[in-house]
Amino acid sequence: MATLIAPSDHSPHEDAEALRKAVKGWGADEKGIIAILAHRNAYQRQQIRDAYQQLYQEDLLKRLESELSGHFERAMYRWMLEPAEREAVLCNVALKKYKSVDYNVVVEIASVLSPEELLVVRRAYHSRYNSSLEEDTAAYTTGHLRQLLVGLVSSFRYGGDEINAKLAQSEAEILHDSIKYNKANYDEVIRILTTRSKTQLVATFNRYKDLYGTSITKKLLNEASDDFSKALHVAIRCINDSHKYYEKALRNAIKRIGSDHEDAVTRVVVTRAERDLKDIKELYHKRNSVPLEHSISKEYSGDYKKFLLSLLGSDY
Repeated sequence: MATLIAPSDHSPHEDAEALRKAVKGWGADEKGIIAILAHRNAYQRQQIRDAYQQLYQEDLLKRLESELSGHFERAMYRWMLEPAEREAVLCNVALKKYKSVDYNVVVEIASVLSPEELLVVRRAYHSRYNSSLEEDTAAYTTGHLRQLLVGLVSSFRYGGDEINAKLAQSEAEILHDSIKYNKANYDEVIRILTTRSKTQLVATFNRYKDLYGTSITKKLLNEASDDFSKALHVAIRCINDSHKYYEKALRNAIKRIGSDHEDAVTRVVVTRAERDLKDIKELYHKRNSVPLEHSISKEYSGDYKKFLLSLLGSDY
């Protein structure tokens, strides 16, 4: 369930006028901006942008960029984009990241979204960057990692609930042999991960656990020594249980494990607030014995913290 609290009735023109007052003059009224935009759904935010453009012949998003700063500005910018365009931007930033590709973000997006949603993201990427997501993914990766990522971003999986038990058995064995013996059959692993339906893959992962007494993610975590194995681990976790994946992503980011902590927190909160952030919050509380809002309040500050808490459905 979503955490976003949005009114059923609102006036885009009134919101646009209030936002104009909030960004006009010396210094922005960040509290006023949060009070409006953190409580509007994607459709309502687009209505506000359209009304603002009509009233003031100015792009609200560009105005917010110029008035805000730091992590708050980046979070607000991503929040104001339409969902598919936001995912396209996240992929592009990850692929062209300074020093090294953040392939986990690309794997996450390609593995969590439905086939229809991923297709819309690919179209949005093409429209915004005049190149395909597949093309850029191939350009910034190599080897088996490239094969896996290109396969994931270009996949259009079957979305049904049918399960082939014999297939789950045989493909669980293929995955096991590849991981345990480090066999050169990664092409088969990539084929399985990028073509099977998510329902079939979950059955395969469950069969793997039944056969070998441990989850495939735990086995991969022990064996993940290169980028390909790590990307494979992320893909399987996202497909198998995205709520658990996002909970751990938040936990690691808040504990400052890894890099770009604020970007990771922003990405999860902003992309899931209108989808399933309530479920992720509940899992976080269960696993960490502390509410997610409390952890964010402790680790972050200022308008960035206020914005995150608002999207989490909490007063600040």
